[in-house]
Amino acid sequence: MGRTGPGERRGVVSGGTVIIDSNKMVDRYPPCEELALIQSESEDSGGPGFNMAVDLARLGAPFPVELVGVVGDDRHGAKVQEICAAAGIGTRGLVVRPGATTSYTDVMIEAGNGRRTFFHQPGANALLTPDLFDFEATSARILHLGAPGLHARLDTPAGAGNGFTEVLARARAAGLETNMELVSIAPARQRELATPCLPLLDTLIVNELEAGALAELDPHRDGRSDPAEVERAAQALIARGVRKLCVVHFPEGCVAAAPGGRTWRQGSVRVPPDEVRSTNGAGDAFASGVLLGLHEGWPVERCLRLGVSVAAASLGAYSTSGAIRPAAECLARGERAGFGAL
Repeated sequence: MGRTGPGERRGVVSGGTVIIDSNKMVDRYPPCEELALIQSESEDSGGPGFNMAVDLARLGAPFPVELVGVVGDDRHGAKVQEICAAAGIGTRGLVVRPGATTSYTDVMIEAGNGRRTFFHQPGANALLTPDLFDFEATSARILHLGAPGLHARLDTPAGAGNGFTEVLARARAAGLETNMELVSIAPARQRELATPCLPLLDTLIVNELEAGALAELDPHRDGRSDPAEVERAAQALIARGVRKLCVVHFPEGCVAAAPGGRTWRQGSVRVPPDEVRSTNGAGDAFASGVLLGLHEGWPVERCLRLGVSVAAASLGAYSTSGAIRPAAECLARGERAGFGAL
């Protein structure tokens, strides 16, 4: 496929972290040398790159969704392919490396309280390199990329940046808009890896801890997220280079900031505590709702409302994406339940 003009582009190519979450419900988390019983288990998508693609598909995104990443020729790699095929996600950019281990996370969930413990295998994500992103072969409008700190080769310094900055620069040169999602790693490492990316991003969708790390401020007051401080962090990231919109989510809601000083706030959906199964993947779910709206040219207010509605829906399953429904259903459910105030 030849180069596509910006006005002709449509769709999201989601790249980076591809993981299979192996969720295991256990009767308790045992001390060393003791036994716990697995009551049930399931497998689903994991990682910012894979979750974004799956969540957009489950929202019924009215545009093509593609995945770029690396998996092994093993059982978990086959599961990634199976999930993509079922959801209609394009896998032209999904590379299978013979002998590699597909990245996976064993998620141990304690019955009764929902507390989770994670055992992670980095696996094939370490093999993702900038050259595997072929922007001449996609007609997508937006590149979603995540996440610095989980990819040995993309994390490697190169010039004034790293592999992530190379991918983002190439995407922009090919006419794509760019978005990035982070994971919560040590703040100094977060700044080292992500700060050079900021001027290459059209949008950034992160949580308050990640935004605080990059902005070098504490977004909390008295143990809770302070919307004013979160807003300050979002504005700081705009000042540090994010071109169009910085969105920061936290348990009570979200804020967004744009160049010129404009800001927005949106409270979370009021979800009864007994309907919460797990918060695993809620941040990715939020990002998928916001990105769907941005792709479709919605006003920021509506994008944020869909974001918190999708995040609320995701709380209804132990897997990252299992409870997500079409966007209209998520919005309707959010409207019925009501939104908190910020």
